[in-house]
Amino acid sequence: MSETSRVKLRHVIPSVVTVFAICAGLTSVKMSMEGHIEAGLYFILLAVFLDAADGKLARFLDTASPFGAELDTLADFFNFGIAPGIMIYHTLYQGTEYANLGWLATLVLAICCALRLARFNLSSKGEEVSLKKDSFFVGVPAPALACLALMPVFMHLYGWENTELPVLRAVYIIGVGLLAVSTIPTFSIKHASIRRSHLPFAIVAFVSLIVFLMVFTWPTLIVANVCYLASLPISYFAQLKRTKSQKT
Repeated sequence: MSETSRVKLRHVIPSVVTVFAICAGLTSVKMSMEGHIEAGLYFILLAVFLDAADGKLARFLDTASPFGAELDTLADFFNFGIAPGIMIYHTLYQGTEYANLGWLATLVLAICCALRLARFNLSSKGEEVSLKKDSFFVGVPAPALACLALMPVFMHLYGWENTELPVLRAVYIIGVGLLAVSTIPTFSIKHASIRRSHLPFAIVAFVSLIVFLMVFTWPTLIVANVCYLASLPISYFAQLKRTKSQKT
């Protein structure tokens, strides 16, 4: 057997993690259809974590490949475009008089996720399409899209299930989908940095966030979504200010 036909095990580790992410997304769909909403959400959150982990592993092991990139894109579309939509529909709209409206909103969500990922594939292949500007993303990335779209489900689980605003929820979900394909600059955690003197405070804040997620999962996610949406105007003007300063 020639050397070119052999693959080192470290080269398949990131792809294995991506496959586990797909399994998490599929299990989320199963939980949603069986009515286990909380379990389904946990599996989507697990998919978010695995999505971040596979890219980090690929860079750490120096095993990035076109195959891994394509597999990751397919996983992102299913986990962050389809699985959240199915959960939203089964939890909030199925069996109601607004079922068709809810299905329309989930279709728009999935389509916007697919369009964003297609644009991402073009940017990674060197086309004149970019999803990054300096330390910003262009539009809302797929994992954030899923978390934002699931806000009505978080609120439902937090105790607001008797608040019937199906039309407003559908408008919100469609709006979130459009944010993903927009050109609004959004902050990128990957490029974020802090002063060394602030590192202890950052560690305490991160640990506190994890504790709150474990103890007060749904209200913490609701607050995180609100903060992210509130950051969009800030990131827009920050990027605009940086562009003007670079021109001068």
